[in-house]
Amino acid sequence: MTVWKAKRFWKEATAVPEAGGFGIRLDGRPVKTPAKASLVVPTLALAREIAAEWAAQEETVDPAAMPFTRTANAAIDKVAPQRREVVEMLAAYGDSDLLCYRAEAPVELARRQAEAWDPLLEWAAAELGARLEVRTGVIHRPQPPEALERLSKLVDSMGNFELAAFHDLVALSGSLVIGFAVIRGQADDETLWRASRLDETWQEEQWGRDEEAQEAAQRRRAEFMHAARFYRGCIPDDRSQGGTGGEKP
Repeated sequence: MTVWKAKRFWKEATAVPEAGGFGIRLDGRPVKTPAKASLVVPTLALAREIAAEWAAQEETVDPAAMPFTRTANAAIDKVAPQRREVVEMLAAYGDSDLLCYRAEAPVELARRQAEAWDPLLEWAAAELGARLEVRTGVIHRPQPPEALERLSKLVDSMGNFELAAFHDLVALSGSLVIGFAVIRGQADDETLWRASRLDETWQEEQWGRDEEAQEAAQRRRAEFMHAARFYRGCIPDDRSQGGTGGEKP
């Protein structure tokens, strides 16, 4: 079966000011989302990243090589129409956060979990105002309602584009706390990604590495790093938001 691929028809991709933010033009034509909404993002930084992705396309368009475009489309077409559901889904991670569920044995794994995860939970209590409790084993036990309510309010305070990126940070790490740690700069992105993979790393040390699993992990790491970059791109830079003309990437 032959898969149809979109052909490149434009010579120039530019980021331009639009009502409500910044858009992307291909030879003057506005880019639309898959749902035919205007692709308008909140910052010039994001618009430049998206324009650069379109500019880099060759004879045929490769969506896999356009992560900024993909996340922006998700913010507009998926997050915005069902914002309440997205907020509730993300906030629910707090009640089963990866960092709260610890191994009883072996002792070395439990020690590593405590060393890597306890500081993050302490940080969440101090910085986010949400103290989550540690459990052993895999049986779910509800977290304190006041902590979950606080985390839910913090999630709900984000804009749609921030939520689109935050969704990936949380879903890929399995931890609402790690998601917040990334966007608030608690540690560098690589350290936080490794913290989310502590259990997998332990298993690899015991049983060896599986090539397919390694490839999948590398893809997930790349998606995690992209989500962190996209989130930061949502933060306005007053020094770069001025100007009235279109800009090449």
